[in-house]
Amino acid sequence: MGDMWTGQRVRLRGVEPEDWEGFRDLAQHTVDVRNADLIEPPRSEESFRVWTAERAGRPPGGEAFRLVIEALADRAFAGSVTVGETDSRAGRFKTGISITPDNRRKGYAVEATELLLTYMFAEQRCNKCEVEIYAFNDASLALYRKLGFVEEGRLRQHEFFAGSYHDVVLMGITAGEYWATHRHPSVR
Repeated sequence: MGDMWTGQRVRLRGVEPEDWEGFRDLAQHTVDVRNADLIEPPRSEESFRVWTAERAGRPPGGEAFRLVIEALADRAFAGSVTVGETDSRAGRFKTGISITPDNRRKGYAVEATELLLTYMFAEQRCNKCEVEIYAFNDASLALYRKLGFVEEGRLRQHEFFAGSYHDVVLMGITAGEYWATHRHPSVR
């Protein structure tokens, strides 16, 4: 069986203490709003070191986790992908992704999300993945549509960001929809 965490362009791996600079760089580009994080006041480098070291020390997996997206070409930090709000009884989870500005439009977000969905659907027996995206975030909406996610609803004026209220688009994909366009992992 091959490494289910490695694609053609990226590898998903655990957070390491030295990743703090990558997470700092992601936080500095909040104006791009690639995920639902809110803008926070500036943080010190030490704060990023402590935050990253704490995450690096967590055991793998669980109901909520974060993985680093590493570009295979140069082994550089390219972003992160998260799993959260896992409901094992209902078989669903939420995900989010952040890609550093220098690594956008290289196919990394698509591949990283596919690796994560394959793991959650094939190994964790989940049946549905959900995402919440600001309605003005055309890049993320396009990413998830490309992956086969379907718009399931819209929360009107749901989040306050950059001085005004914004709609949040709810999207989802089921395991069946995903497997209709993707290969199941193989033991060979």
